[in-house]
Amino acid sequence: MARLLDKYKQEVMPRLREELGRENPMSLPKVTKVVISTGLGKAVAESGSKVRESKRFTEAETQLTTITGQKPVVTKSKKSVSNFKLREGWDVGLMVTLRRKRMYEFLDRLISLAIPRVRDFRGLDPSAFDGRGNFGLGLTEFGVFPEVDPDKITYQQGMNITICTTARNDAEARALLTLLGMPFRS
Repeated sequence: MARLLDKYKQEVMPRLREELGRENPMSLPKVTKVVISTGLGKAVAESGSKVRESKRFTEAETQLTTITGQKPVVTKSKKSVSNFKLREGWDVGLMVTLRRKRMYEFLDRLISLAIPRVRDFRGLDPSAFDGRGNFGLGLTEFGVFPEVDPDKITYQQGMNITICTTARNDAEARALLTLLGMPFRS
């Protein structure tokens, strides 16, 4: 079983029961999924409609696969935007949705290994919740994950990470993520 899932069941659930005053364990907030996405705008600018053939695209795809353990889905543009030289239906990014065991393993690596390796890190922004209990953060490079070989990185690529919870509001979600070990700014 994933280490963070064990922590959730043994440490976090009892503390949340106490803090929120709920006895029913099904009413306690939990993490449902983690969505990792990256935009490949520079690859679109370089190669036009043949984005999948570009080196930037293949490198981002292999790195995202290495980090998550799951093959990413290609996202396509919904509209044509002439200022960006973009047509509707072109490949513009990659996305991975993690659930269950892989989700907890990714979150464990994110909290304990990747976030501490971010240069000049002063804590996560506590206002990055969406009002419904979901939290979003951005990383400027894939290299903070230990699975990625820094010698194989030729293009710096960032990613957005969204943590979706069953919390009723942002306060409950923040309590959950803080107990799981997310380092929020005070």
